[in-house]
Amino acid sequence: MQYVFLIYGDPRQEDTPELMARYGQFTQDVITGGAMRGGHQLQRAPTARLVSVRNGRTLVTDGPYAETKEQIGGLYILECDNVDEAVALAAKVPTAEDGYIEVRPVVDHAQS
Repeated sequence: MQYVFLIYGDPRQEDTPELMARYGQFTQDVITGGAMRGGHQLQRAPTARLVSVRNGRTLVTDGPYAETKEQIGGLYILECDNVDEAVALAAKVPTAEDGYIEVRPVVDHAQS
């Protein structure tokens, strides 16, 4: 089953060379282990646009919607045998040490 790992961290945290090296190692580990299906680092939240449609009118708002300490900074899509394996891998994502990794199963419409 595929799981999305949404990476929430403090947007004030710098992408230091050490942190990026740790992410590089984690990424290489999940590639080598055969779990990697996709993933991306996202640009900072102020580059985001929130789009909604109300009464047929498209509304666009700049920046993040919620005023929270943590914001999504990236994601992985990993193939795991079960949720326990997904949680174990999420604990190895560097940002898990000072942020949060949301682990969510992907709906497989082919099995519906």
